[in-house]
Amino acid sequence: MFDTDFLQKVLETQSYITSDDAKKAIAHEKAGRGSFVDYLIEHDLVNRSIIGTAVAEYYDTTYVDLDGRSPDTLVMDAVTKEMAESLRTVVVADTEKEVTVATDRMDDAQNIQTQLSTIFPKKTIRLVYSFPESLEKALLFYETPLSTRFSEIIKKEHGVAPQLFNEILADALLYRASDIHFEPKQEQTNIRFRIDGVLRLAGALPTTLYTNVLNRIKLEASLRIDEHTAPQDGAIRFMYEGKVVDLRVSVVPIVDGEKIVIRVLAEYIRDLTFSELGFSEEHIHTFERVLAKPFGMIIVTGPTGSGKTTTLYSFIKKVSRPEINITTIEDPVEYYMPYTNQIQVNKETGVTFAKGLRSIVRQDPDVILLGEIRDSETAETAVNASLTGHLLLSTFHANSAAAAVPRLLDMDVEPFLLASTLEMLVAQRLVRRVCSSCRQSESVTVASLEKQTPGISAYIGTQKKVTLYKGAGCAACNHTGYNGRVAVVEAIEIDQSMRELIAQSPSAATVWKEAQRRGVESMFEDGLRKAQLGLTTIEEVLRVTEIPE
Repeated sequence: MFDTDFLQKVLETQSYITSDDAKKAIAHEKAGRGSFVDYLIEHDLVNRSIIGTAVAEYYDTTYVDLDGRSPDTLVMDAVTKEMAESLRTVVVADTEKEVTVATDRMDDAQNIQTQLSTIFPKKTIRLVYSFPESLEKALLFYETPLSTRFSEIIKKEHGVAPQLFNEILADALLYRASDIHFEPKQEQTNIRFRIDGVLRLAGALPTTLYTNVLNRIKLEASLRIDEHTAPQDGAIRFMYEGKVVDLRVSVVPIVDGEKIVIRVLAEYIRDLTFSELGFSEEHIHTFERVLAKPFGMIIVTGPTGSGKTTTLYSFIKKVSRPEINITTIEDPVEYYMPYTNQIQVNKETGVTFAKGLRSIVRQDPDVILLGEIRDSETAETAVNASLTGHLLLSTFHANSAAAAVPRLLDMDVEPFLLASTLEMLVAQRLVRRVCSSCRQSESVTVASLEKQTPGISAYIGTQKKVTLYKGAGCAACNHTGYNGRVAVVEAIEIDQSMRELIAQSPSAATVWKEAQRRGVESMFEDGLRKAQLGLTTIEEVLRVTEIPE
């Protein structure tokens, strides 16, 4: 959000925090637990309003909270979209004598006022401060619907396909979509974005034009444009507005043509910290403790799309430093990491997870990231790599952390070997975050919750009422009430008693019973706590987890 040095100076100078507070926040940031701001907010030293006010006071102006507001489009239209984006400004009020303009670039105030004076020559231009992310959301009001822009591009005679694809991609990045779906039908091709785990219709193309867009994507992804009956996979990498964007392309023939699904692997994902991913303080302490170990195996479980790879990358970011040799083998390589040697699985050249892992061990690694344990050969090789002094991180398909133990044993891993190498099991799901711009609280009786969801009261406590949150719906969240996602997690750290249990080939129920005895929370319990903190809703938690029996 801010440069740490600048924010520290602002908050300390104006006595919002002490130098001791600042030192602790800086240490928190350097440890990779979260940002300087995260620490201050989590410890109730400041809130967003105080930070905004402090920065505004530094520039001798006022702070305006744009979140949740619906700007007057007639007022905003006084400044063109191009100028608003260039100057990072949004007009929030326009009276007979004065124009109030919000910006996050107060250090460029003189230039902004000079350029805006050409539009408002007879009015005083008053600049106020707003957060960068709030300004980004406000600028979305300038966006015209995708279908409207399609109509304008289609009128042109040349270069239609590249322009259509660029517009679709620009919108996907703007709304932080994780996937783009092109779904051909007889009359039109629907374009849908997966945003925060849910598909939303973004626009539609005439099917006659879709063929050109399809061929353009195939060319960019180095796929065969004359192949229409077999699935194809490819990748596209390019720069967009100064940022690296990687696209993973899948083309599959369906009844009405060829469907494309593009996974958007934006560069910003790899920089997420533990706290930004939504891990609790207890989970962060557990992760840090286990990641500090020199060898052993850490497994992250969950279904496709549950954020396993992103969590593994956050682990890699935590341990990454120049003196550590980190090597990965992935299918595919999703995010490029500094100080990391990344290998792409390639079945045509014989580079599989198992064979690649055996080669990695001869490359003098300290830390190994194995994209997925899929079969007995890979499982056995992973265990052996952990035994020979390497810290190995991998993903695995299992419904819970405890269920990973019997599933790995079913892959012919010897129980005593698994017991001696396993250090931590993590299971996770993703739930949608309540939109911070339109979040509202409500007091709900535990009795009504129990009536709707039998068994939930056992996990709430003795109080008769609880405060829960929901999003009312606003432009920032596209009127869904949700904006972004957060992980709900269960993490089992393997201690001596658990090792002894694993050596006896236990069932998932037995493993979980032992984990509960040690105080391990289920994904449902983690999600329920996050619902009470206002990060998500109970409906979202119940969508991806269930109440433990």
